[in-house]
Order: sequence, then C-alpha cells, then structure tokens
Amino acid sequence: MSADSYDYVIVGAGSAGCVLANRLSTDPAVRVLLLEAGGKDNYHWIHIPVGYLYLMGNPRTDWGFKTVAEPGLNGRSLDYPRGKVLGGCSSINGMIYMRGQARDYDTWRQLGNPGWSWDDVLPYFKKHEDQWALEPDAFDGAHARGGEWRVELARIRWDILDAFREAAAEAGIPKVDDFNRGDNEGCGYFHVNQKTGVRWNTSKGFLRPVLHRPNLTVETHAMVERLTLDGKRVTGLVMRQHGQMRTIRARREVILSAGAIGSPQIMQLSGIGPGAVLQPLGIKVAHELKGVGENLQDHLQIRCAYKVSGVKTMNERYQSLLQRAGFALEYAFLRRGPMTMAPSQLGAFVRSDASRDTPNLQYHIQPLTLPKFGEPLDPFPAFTASVANLRPTSRGTVRITATNPTAHPEIRPNYLSTPDDRQVAAASVRITRNIVSMPSLAKYHPQEFRPGPDIQGDEELARAAGSISTTIFHPVGTAKMGNDDMAVVDNRLKVHGLAGLRVADASIMPNITSGNTNSPTIMIADKAAAMILEDARGQ
Repeated sequence: MSADSYDYVIVGAGSAGCVLANRLSTDPAVRVLLLEAGGKDNYHWIHIPVGYLYLMGNPRTDWGFKTVAEPGLNGRSLDYPRGKVLGGCSSINGMIYMRGQARDYDTWRQLGNPGWSWDDVLPYFKKHEDQWALEPDAFDGAHARGGEWRVELARIRWDILDAFREAAAEAGIPKVDDFNRGDNEGCGYFHVNQKTGVRWNTSKGFLRPVLHRPNLTVETHAMVERLTLDGKRVTGLVMRQHGQMRTIRARREVILSAGAIGSPQIMQLSGIGPGAVLQPLGIKVAHELKGVGENLQDHLQIRCAYKVSGVKTMNERYQSLLQRAGFALEYAFLRRGPMTMAPSQLGAFVRSDASRDTPNLQYHIQPLTLPKFGEPLDPFPAFTASVANLRPTSRGTVRITATNPTAHPEIRPNYLSTPDDRQVAAASVRITRNIVSMPSLAKYHPQEFRPGPDIQGDEELARAAGSISTTIFHPVGTAKMGNDDMAVVDNRLKVHGLAGLRVADASIMPNITSGNTNSPTIMIADKAAAMILEDARGQ
C-alpha cells in the first residue's frame, strides 16, 4: 500500500471535517486522512472568545473572501469570512449554539430527502452534545451531556440587554431559556460553545482527543488543487503542500467538507459542475452537474442602532484604558467579563407577519454599536438590534473565475433581490421599533440613528436596510441535497452520477436553517459519518 493511499480522504478540517475524522477513524482497520489548507489552531486569539475581532480578516485564520458589489446592498461589497485553520469556522465564529427549527428539517424531508426530518436528526444533535447551560431536569428529551460539543451559558450580563428582553415581553415575545427544542420562538440568552469562558471549537472537541489513533493522519497547509477521476469515479486528489505537489489516492471515498464556498470551488476546478461556468475557463467537463455552486443562501442582518442614556454599554466602557485593563484582569483571573463575549448574547425569534407558520426573524442584540465591522465603536452609549430574515427567498451563486485554486471564486449572494425579502426587511425594522418603544426600554430614552426614524415607507426601509446590513456569516446550499435537476448530492450525501465522492458540510442544505448554522453543520457531519460507516459495512 502506498504511503499516500488512504481509505477515506476528508478535505477541510473545519466544523464538519473534524467530526468526520473522529467518527471514521473509530474503525482501526481503515486509514483516514484529514486535510486542512490552513494551519493549527494554536493562535491565542482563537481561544479567547472576544478574539473573533482579530480572526476575521486575518490571513492566518480567514480565507479573506469578499462578495461582488450587490445591487440589493446599494452597490456595496461585503467581507465574507471563512475559517482557514483547524476547526474552520468554529474557530472564528460567534460561538452561538443553535440547531434551528424542527420545521427546517421536516421541510428537507418533504423535499425528497428521507432520513433528514427533525426526529431523524435530533439523535445526532444529542449524540455529540455536552449541555451545561441547562440542568438535566430541564432536558425533556431534547438535550444530553457527555458528548464532544460543549454548551454553556455566557459569563457576562448587561442591564441594557435585560431591558431589551423585558421590552420584548411587553411587545408579546415570550421569555424563553432554550432555543433548541425545535421551536425557537421567544427571547432569551444564547447558549454558547465555550468551556469556562474559553472558546470550544471542533478541533478541541472532536479532533484532539483522537490524534493518538495510528490510523488517522492530519495534514495542515494542504491546498487541494483538484480531484482525480477515472471515468465517473473519484479516485483521489492532487494537493500542494509547502510548495510540493502530491497525489493522494482514496481507496473508498473522498469527502468534501470544505464548506459552502470551498466544496463547490473544488468540484468546479475538477470539472464537476455547470459546463457553462467551466468551459469558458478552459476546464474540461468531467461530469455535468448544473447545481454545483448554485442555490447560495445566507442570513443578512439589518443592524438597527439606538443611542441610550442612563445605562452602560460597551461603547463608552471601551473608551477607558483603565476599564479595558480591568477586562483583561477579570478574564485572566476569573474567565468572566467582556473578554468572554460572543458577538451577541441576547437573541429573539419572531414572525414578520401573522402568515408565517413559525418565526422567520432572528435578533442578535448587542450592548454596543459600530459603523462597520472592524471599525472603532461609536463614542456614545448605544445598542444594536440586528435582525435577520431566517428564510430568504433570494438565491445566489459561487463560481470559480480562474483555474488557479488560490484565486478566490466570485461570490454573489443576491441579497434582497426578491419582493418577499424586501418586504420582510421593512417589517423587521418596524418590529424592532415597536419593541424599543416599550416601557422597559423607554426609561433609557432610546434614539434610533440607524437606519433613522424619518425613514418610513416599505421601499424606503428596504433601501435603507441595504445600506446598513451585513452578512451574519451563514452561507449554505451550494451543493444541495435532493433529487431535482439542481441537486448535487442524494440523501446519503453521495454526489449524483459519481462514485467515491460525498459532500458533508453546510453546502448540502437544500434550505437554510432558521438560526446560526454551525451546529447544524456538525450534525450533518455526524450523520454523514454514520451513513458512510453503514455503507462500508454493507459492501
């Protein structure tokens, strides 16, 4: 057997890849190779929760993608962070533990994907969950302890967030303590993937505990150039590592877990995808699949912002060097305080109108404001009420623009490109204004300054939303599961028409989940591994 021959080759050691490596290497008779284009997760800012500020946009940990200029965003282009490090996006994200709604998965099943209903996927969420944000007597069959994926409560509270929660209750949005039972309607504090104030990524949870296994090999700084095919079978891949080219053979399967941008990019570079995209670049079409890189969906957050008085926010606290020194000391000795902050601590799920069968809006409430991500905080007390349409009808694309694997693909989300998405955007701002008008917040004299109280009409609000909105970093759907003409994988995540190739990451979602997408991606990988092992036993 060649040293470069493995049974399973996993491309991408991110949120999905670390799980796959853990599960597939449980069989000592198989050799598993896990490839990561980035480096090890040994950078200190990965582990300090507030460090996400220094990870997004940092070439050490982020691919550095950008979208095209978007008409729905009034000609703006957005930074599009994707993790490039062991743990992938779980190493740089907002650490929010969110499964989505039972409706999401039941819809996947109804779209022709048996085995993916809520009742089918809940056991996988529980299999790897280590739930410490709730006491066991509150689990009610929906949660578990002892798995690899640590879940805790945030270790900081803000009066302004408590007041927003009270105001939401006054507006008819009930208080809840758990968003992860299948119906996340209500307002409450997010559960986070942390352990005693330190980020918990999939590298810590799933990969490090099994690195001792002799049948598991992990390679970093390994850039996959293309897959290799023999007719309609994927036989392995070609990668570049430290300036050297290597050919890797996969005796059983290659599993792409490079994410909603990386997985379709690799397939397209390999001649798998829409001929209309590949042929103009001189790429021979090895397997026509017109859905590769299509169906891109993402959550766009409208960052409504309000000045306040009589209550502390991060804006003015951060201006004080003395207070910032106090943050560091509090974290160093207690693992508490602002340095443990996820980007958002308080959340809410509501309906944009009565016709929605389940909540289709998600709030991320922050005790701070800033003009743009990466810029300094505003110099006055204020809070942000970001609100995202959970079920956008806009669809975008990811398409390579060159045969060079290091060239970034064209990412075109097509935000706010449908009448429904624009109507929901306008409704979102109005619902936010209603919550903020309630007595529990009125005592702090909130004054809207983004988008601005003078903006009222539906189209005016939608246009203004396009100017203050940003991605919430949830791209999915670009190698969707199903059996229609645009589907890329079947319900066992095998690529249609090809042997030896599966996709197991957020790209397989037919429709985006109703909430943060990291934990659903981990579930997808856990379920994928079970199916791969089942199929291997059946051979």
